[in-house]
Amino acid sequence: MSENILNPTDRKVTPTSDAEFRPYDRYGAPNPDMDWLPLSGKVEEGYESFLLRMKPGAKSTPHIHTRGEEFYLLDGEMTDCDGTVFETGDFVSYKAGSRHFSASERGCTLFVILRGENKRLE
Repeated sequence: MSENILNPTDRKVTPTSDAEFRPYDRYGAPNPDMDWLPLSGKVEEGYESFLLRMKPGAKSTPHIHTRGEEFYLLDGEMTDCDGTVFETGDFVSYKAGSRHFSASERGCTLFVILRGENKRLE
């Protein structure tokens, strides 16, 4: 096939090397130790992908995954609430209904794919 069948309006390119990350405010007040860069989708659409950075010493808010979440650890190290350590290059998948929180002693960056939304646990 020699003709171009791609319609360029069907594609979105988001340069990330100099993008401005936002304070991570998904559970109300921003978490000062985390920031994020939305890439595609929206909570209202039931699908999102984004980059998430955790500064050294950061801890996420305890939450439940309504439809599941997957992430790829781009750099650093992160420890889940059960003590499992995720390292650079790990791909992690949480099923719908899973509950947890994570922390990063040295800091890390994740590429996150979220289905549904996460809900804060009290």
